[in-house]
Amino acid sequence: MSATPSAPVLRADEPGSFPHSVLAERHPAVIRQVREAFPYGPAQRRALDALLDSCTKGVIEDLPADAPDRDRWHAWGLEQYTGRSWFEVPWLWSESYFYRRLLEAVGYFAPGPWQGIDPFRPSKLAELDSPETDEELAALDALENEPAPERAEALLHGSLWGNRADLGFRLSAESASAQGSAQPTPGLVADDSAVLWSLLPPSSQAGTLCLVADNAGRELVPDLLLIAHLLAHGRVERAVVHVKPYPYYVSDATTADVVDAVRRLAGAPGAAAGYGRRLWTAMTDGRLEIRTHPFFCAPLPYAAMPDDLREEFAAAALTVLKGDLNYRRLVGDRLWPPTTPFADVTASFPGPVAALRTLKSDVITGLDATVRAALDASGDGRWRISGTHALIQVRT
Repeated sequence: MSATPSAPVLRADEPGSFPHSVLAERHPAVIRQVREAFPYGPAQRRALDALLDSCTKGVIEDLPADAPDRDRWHAWGLEQYTGRSWFEVPWLWSESYFYRRLLEAVGYFAPGPWQGIDPFRPSKLAELDSPETDEELAALDALENEPAPERAEALLHGSLWGNRADLGFRLSAESASAQGSAQPTPGLVADDSAVLWSLLPPSSQAGTLCLVADNAGRELVPDLLLIAHLLAHGRVERAVVHVKPYPYYVSDATTADVVDAVRRLAGAPGAAAGYGRRLWTAMTDGRLEIRTHPFFCAPLPYAAMPDDLREEFAAAALTVLKGDLNYRRLVGDRLWPPTTPFADVTASFPGPVAALRTLKSDVITGLDATVRAALDASGDGRWRISGTHALIQVRT
């Protein structure tokens, strides 16, 4: 960043705040969901109960001495935070470590029958196979006769608004959705889509697009549809989808989730199947590559990314960061004044970067003063966290 950050780091120690509700309410709900998803044995169930007690009333504990990533987490701050309340440390850190401890509790990393079993997979697959997904894929047929630019714009907005398909977010929104109050699709609070397209012109010299994925299922599908269109129309020569190295934040995408999404497309009727076949072919010939990196599960901002990731993003024509968590990591998980320029807080990111995000946390930058005033005057005090507003922000 161009100057030493002065905005406060978000923490969860204020009762009634959104970060506090995530630790006090969402995380226990996630533990209950995981307990019901698989017939875990007594050892795993005891460990889940201990995690529930720890994350709500206890303190942060160290990883086991034989944990494969213990040294990495110590470098990420674990040694500093061990023994402190989950609510007192930076919110980004405590959220990330919660999911690491959850995987520890169910035996994801340890040799045994549950090693490598995604505790969130049932929820991901249920969403991918839902009637809502069928309806969204059927809508692709209506796009087939539209000119390529209009199709591109529709697929971009599909990728953007697909970010509402977030299983962890839904756990906190169940009471609101149960009221059945349908709201019209809101407009964007920031829209740099014209700048985004200017970085991806149809060209024989098209470059590489990096897309750092967020959620699996109904968000990942439109992300892949957008990539298929960009490849087919020469806006990018190749695409790299970066996913999490292990299950994270309930519905975050892993390599297995990408394969599931492509299979879902290829097996669907109508235009969706064509997209699926093209994506499959692009993966086999190297134009579409899936990559991962330990840093994608780090409790740190992108300003602290390692050199190998920095070099890769610097070489891309554009890096697209999807979703709320990636946005928080991009701008720093701080309570910036909403009109703080997006370019200022992303200055450390190597190469052009775009954020596609629906708003599900307090962090926001780059708002026009008039837009900010209108949002504050709307009477909707939850506009930052409700997922009903979105943004497309680009820094060239």
